[in-house]
Parts: sequence; structure tokens; C-alpha cells
Amino acid sequence: MNQAPVVSKKVLLPFILVTSLFALWGFANDITNPMVSAFKKVLELDNFRASLVQLAFYGGYFTMALPAAIFVNRYSYKKGVLLGLALYAVGALLFYPAAAYEQFYFFLAALYILTFGLAFLETTANPYILAMGDPKTATRRLNLAQSFNPMGALAGLIVAQNYILAALKSDDITENGDLLYETLGVAERNNIRTEDLAVIRDPYVILGLVVIAFFLIILFTKMPQNKNQEAKSNIQQSIRRLFKNGKFTWGVIAQMFYVGAQIMVWTYLYQYAESIGISNTLAVNYGIAALVLFLLGRWIGTAMMKFVDSGKLLMCFAIGASLCTIITIYSNGIIGLYSLVGISLFMSIMFPTIYGVALEGLDQDAKFGAAFLVMAIVGGALMPALQGLILDIGGTGYSDVLILGVPEVNFSFILPLICFLVVCFYGRMVIKTS
Repeated sequence: MNQAPVVSKKVLLPFILVTSLFALWGFANDITNPMVSAFKKVLELDNFRASLVQLAFYGGYFTMALPAAIFVNRYSYKKGVLLGLALYAVGALLFYPAAAYEQFYFFLAALYILTFGLAFLETTANPYILAMGDPKTATRRLNLAQSFNPMGALAGLIVAQNYILAALKSDDITENGDLLYETLGVAERNNIRTEDLAVIRDPYVILGLVVIAFFLIILFTKMPQNKNQEAKSNIQQSIRRLFKNGKFTWGVIAQMFYVGAQIMVWTYLYQYAESIGISNTLAVNYGIAALVLFLLGRWIGTAMMKFVDSGKLLMCFAIGASLCTIITIYSNGIIGLYSLVGISLFMSIMFPTIYGVALEGLDQDAKFGAAFLVMAIVGGALMPALQGLILDIGGTGYSDVLILGVPEVNFSFILPLICFLVVCFYGRMVIKTS
């Protein structure tokens, strides 16, 4: 049994600081997921246009991941973290003018810039954590750090529920169960839109100020360097080596499908709940339950990795997620919603495990490998839009038509099912090549 420490005492403070970044981007991810439904109502959008929130959010990762790796290659992990925090803060603070102009595309631009910062942080922080100690404990160390991501995500959901969704007047319902907002005149709707966009704006502006505080703390803290991973390398040669490595290449593909599945499951949980008569505000409780299971699964999975092969654990969790998704598709009512929540338990280890396994043994190529794995987050931009198109087949509702005998909102979860089968295939491949 390997006795190397997961985190050594000499890098404990830097490890804590970098790990805190995982909570920071978890907060941004999960305060944003409910905004798809919120923007749809406040700005009177169809499902596809509302899904552009996720396209902008996760599209920023795809755009900026490789430039982030090039920046880190030229400078250092620490400078990459600082630039990431700066961009994160700018994007969050841009919610203030976006709310003033009341333009949906201004909000999308703010989210796009915010995720430029998140791309820098994920491209930098993930391999940085892997580099902070013995390579034999690297995947466990990353799973440990990633365990703090859902803590930030939980905080984001709680803020979304209590300070955004609960305060939105556009979500008020009449005695007949209809949206009050849709029954009002133009002037009244305009007033409510202004108030509701201010409600959405304020948590992001506060978040921007918190991120600035983190920037200053890390700026004045001495951070370790890993000579093997932070050594400058030729980008073209690195990329050539990376894509000759089958485990890495398939890792990028698996990561793209996994992130697509995660974002679809967490975004459209609210629409699924609404289709069975549960309001957005109450549906957040199910989102919180999903994140609690996600956090629990990550702690359990991290502990299990001491005894179980990473590929085998990944495959088993992917099978569990697939079974829950099948129940979600074919069950009506609360059982389907419970199964949708349960998927999060099995998703818990997927991102850091795919990430850690794909980067094993890459040394100085790890920074560019990390960039492609972060670019794979584009799955979270594209696949929710496809799910939104499925939901729009019969109209802007969620149960307008039946597809293969189930409402379109149920059928739309065939997309996450396909994604989990791809992850299962990757886990199987890792077992065979181990």
C-alpha cells in the first residue's frame, strides 16, 4: 500500500488556497444553472434562447483554455491563477451595467468574460494540485481538492434560492396557477423586469468583490513551483505527443461528454420539476439535495480510490448514473425526480478522475493537456442547447408532446444517458490499459 502523503505539510497552505478556488468556481457554476429558467421568465425567452446562458458560460472555457495554458507555459501557475481571478472579477462586476441596460446579450457577454477567468483557474489549478506532491497520490489529491467544489456549488444554489429565485416577481403565480407576469400590461412587466434584473445582478457584483479579495491574498502568498510541470516547452511538440497518447485523447472526449451530462442534469432538473408541478423556488431544494449527494459521493469515491482502481471505479459510477437516467426517462412524477437527483451521487468522481487519469505521466506536457481537458468543458455549452431544442419540439412548455411514449422533458434526458455510456467506455478502456 502506498504510504506517500496525499498532501505534505510543506505545501499545506498553498494547497488550501488553490483548493479554495475550486469552491469559487463551483459557486459561479451553480448560481448560474437556475438562471436559465430565471432569464427565460424575466426576459420572456424560449427554451433555446434561455439555454444560451450555458452556451456563453461554458463557451468561455473553450475559448480561453488554450491561451491560459500558453500563458502558464510562459510565466507560472501563480500568475495564471492571478489573471484568472482578475477576469473572473471583471465578468462578475459587468452584471451591474448589464442590469442597467436590461439586455440579455449583455448578460451573456458578462458570463462569457467571467468564464475566461474560470478557464484560467481550471487550466491552472487542476494540474497545480496534481503537481503538489507525489505523482502516485495525484489523482486522490485532485479528488480531495475537487471535493470542495460542491461546497461552493451548494453555497451558490442557496444564494440562488434565497436571494434570487425567491425574490423574483416574474415567478409569482396567480390563484389559478398561471404566471402573474404574463397577465400584466407592458408598463407593469417593464417595472418588474427592472426590479428582477437588479435581484439577479447583486449576488454577482458581491461575488466580484470577494474574488478581488482572493486575488490580493494569493498575490502576497509565496506559492511552490514544480520544475517538471512548470518547465517551458514547445507547444507544437507537446500537442503532438499528447494526441499520440490514447488514454489522454479519449480522456478529452470522455470529459466533454461528462461535462455535457452534468450541466444537462443540473440545468434541466428545474424544468423536470416544473413539469410535475414543483416551482423553481422549491425545485432548488432538489438541486441542493443533488449537490449533497455529489459531495458525499466525492468523499466516498476519494476514500475508495485508496483500494479500488480508478478506471474500475469510474466505470461502476458511470453504470450507476446510466441506470438512474433510464429511471428518470421512463418514470413519471416524483420517482423520476428522485432518480434525477440520484444521478449526482454517481457523477461525483467523474470529472477529477477523468482529469487525473488522462494527465498521468505527462510532466511538462500537463499544462497543455490540462488546457484540452478544460476545453472539453464546451460539452456543457453545446449539449444543454440540444436539450433545449428537444424541449421546444412541441412548444415552450415541457410536456407539450410525447416522444416514444414519454413527455419531451423526460425524453430529453436520453442525451445525458448517451454521455454516461461514453464515460463508461472510457473507464473500461483505462482498466484494459492499466
